[in-house]
Amino acid sequence: QVELVESGGGLVQAGGSLRLSCAASGRTFNTYGLGWFRQAPGKEREFVAAISWSGINTYYSDSVKGRFTISRSNAKNTVYLQMDSLKPEDTAVYYCAARFSGNIATSNMYDYNYWGQGTQVTVSS
Repeated sequence: QVELVESGGGLVQAGGSLRLSCAASGRTFNTYGLGWFRQAPGKEREFVAAISWSGINTYYSDSVKGRFTISRSNAKNTVYLQMDSLKPEDTAVYYCAARFSGNIATSNMYDYNYWGQGTQVTVSS
C-alpha cells in the first residue's frame, strides 16, 4: 500500500508561482512512475505532468508545457510540481498519483494505482 499526501496549494495571483509537493510512503518509491493531475469544478480530471522512476523521462500536457516542471527526489520519497506563470484557468484541485510500472511517463490516469487526496490551487485574475 502506498499513501500519497499533497501539500503546497493555495491562493496566488495570475503570473505568480507555487510549488506542490507530494510525499509518499512505501519502500519502493524509487520504482514508481509518478504523475500530477487536476480537476476543476464541473470538469473531468485531466493530466498535467508525469515522470518516470529515474526522473529522466518527463511528459507534460500542452496547456502547462513551458510553465510547469515536474521533478522527484527518491531520497525524500517526494515528487514536486513547480508551477510558474500561473493563469486563472490553472485553478483546480491537484492530485498526485503513483503507478507500479515506472519506466515511462504516462498521461493515462487509468495506468495509476494510487492517488492522493488533492490540494486546492486557486489563481486570481
